[in-house]
Amino acid sequence: MTDPNLVYAYAVLRRTPEAAVAVADLRGVAGDPVHLLEPTDPASPLAFAVGPVPAADYDEAPLKAHLDDLDWLESTVRSHHAVVGALVACGTAVLPLRLATVYPDEDHARQALDTRRAYFLSLLDRLTGHVELGVKVYAAPDITPPEPDTGTGQATPTGLGVGVGRAYLAIRRRRERRNEEAWRTVAQAAAHVTRTAGTLAVDRVAHTPQRGSLAGPAPGTNLGNDAYLVPADRVDAFRSGVLAAAEGIPGLRVEVTGPWAPYSFALQPEPVPGPSSSLL
Repeated sequence: MTDPNLVYAYAVLRRTPEAAVAVADLRGVAGDPVHLLEPTDPASPLAFAVGPVPAADYDEAPLKAHLDDLDWLESTVRSHHAVVGALVACGTAVLPLRLATVYPDEDHARQALDTRRAYFLSLLDRLTGHVELGVKVYAAPDITPPEPDTGTGQATPTGLGVGVGRAYLAIRRRRERRNEEAWRTVAQAAAHVTRTAGTLAVDRVAHTPQRGSLAGPAPGTNLGNDAYLVPADRVDAFRSGVLAAAEGIPGLRVEVTGPWAPYSFALQPEPVPGPSSSLL
């Protein structure tokens, strides 16, 4: 009889007493206990933090269908991050895996640990003692990107006399110039913030600036949306240094978030034989 459950992998970590303690009371995305899955090679120091999930939800077809179910997706993201966050909080070096990294069974998961051993170890060595911090840079709502010059010129508004029309265009151009100057100042300041953050971090990943509802509740244009890999003992220095770089710049707002598990710096494992899926 085929096992109705699949194996959901949350993270790669070293097999240590601390890791065993960290997973002891954790529950995964399906509410089942999380445990350490050891590789086939007993000499390997690695393990997966895994838990069972129903194929009815996490097999390839239903998993794709769940992309349209925002409530399900939000719940899964929160549960996934809660497991990874608990592992990080226990002081365990963690290589977080992408949401819904699923293997058909434990044998396939062990095969991934065996075949990717050197790769996982190199990443763990690099990430040990580091966390991820996010830096988002915003321009104030009244400062907008300059409109592209179409080369068509400006027509006098219909229904206005020539003198009034010229005055209208002069006012409009003056406002555009003020906006362009403000935008240029904010953009230069944002670049300075990025350079400063780079000197305080080990690495940087530039994510796409967010637009619309993804940019969050605060108004304004998101100019920068970056992740930085920072030594855990330098978090406060990073935060204060980045905020100081933005201080006193009119129309500029900077948010520093975290620390988080270093998702942006944990490259994903290559596919292994047999069905395996990843949602995001």
